[in-house]
Amino acid sequence: MILPAIILFSVFFLFPLVRGVGISMTNWKGYGEAKFVGLTNFISFFSDKRAVNDMLHTLQFGLLTPLLMNILGLAYALLLDEKLKGRGIARVIVYLPAIISPLIIGYVWLIVLRKDGGALHDIMKAMGLGAYFKQWLSSPKNAMTVVILVNVWQKVGSVMIIYLAGMQSIPQELYEVANMDGASGQQRFRYITLPLLIPSIKINVITNMISFLCAMDSIVALTDGGPGYSTETLSLFIYRMTYGSNTGYATAVALTQKKKL
Repeated sequence: MILPAIILFSVFFLFPLVRGVGISMTNWKGYGEAKFVGLTNFISFFSDKRAVNDMLHTLQFGLLTPLLMNILGLAYALLLDEKLKGRGIARVIVYLPAIISPLIIGYVWLIVLRKDGGALHDIMKAMGLGAYFKQWLSSPKNAMTVVILVNVWQKVGSVMIIYLAGMQSIPQELYEVANMDGASGQQRFRYITLPLLIPSIKINVITNMISFLCAMDSIVALTDGGPGYSTETLSLFIYRMTYGSNTGYATAVALTQKKKL
């Protein structure tokens, strides 16, 4: 009964993993012959300033984005769980960007935020506020912040949906008893809602971290890793090394990243 699963697991996971370990110990360029170099690629990775900076960018992007996303997603869930007029439409509006490709979302925001022909710049210019427009994507200090906020805006709806499902599974009797005991809204959230949302929090945090530590598409669309290498992550670095005739080194970096994940 488990044989088909074992075959699929072996073909699509074990074999590529073993093959990758072998390639990572060579100087293979993606074509031609490969020469065994041992652990040279792994040693080179930790002495490569660009790769180390990309690792820091990956951690920054992969940790801050889920943190902000879960805080905002929980806030949305708390708000839209109330019996408000039009809450169904509001839920759809918040969730809608999550079903669109991150690459498309990245290009849309690029059109909005760029200076030459950008929608935001043209609107501010028409309002006489063009002098206050800043090219955030061209600033090494601000580009990563923009990338993080765009991803939070896009994916917060999926986080909200999971929190809403968790909140709707909480027995209403607990809130009724808390109201009878005179508990405030803050106390109900702290002692009832938050503890019973722990499973939802775990799901959101773990899946978001795994997703964003490997993210590349939205970064490619918005900044292509720039300006310079200020928003380049390990996934983008691996891609460039792989198709830059340095496949053996890229495989070693990929294995190192997978180990960290």
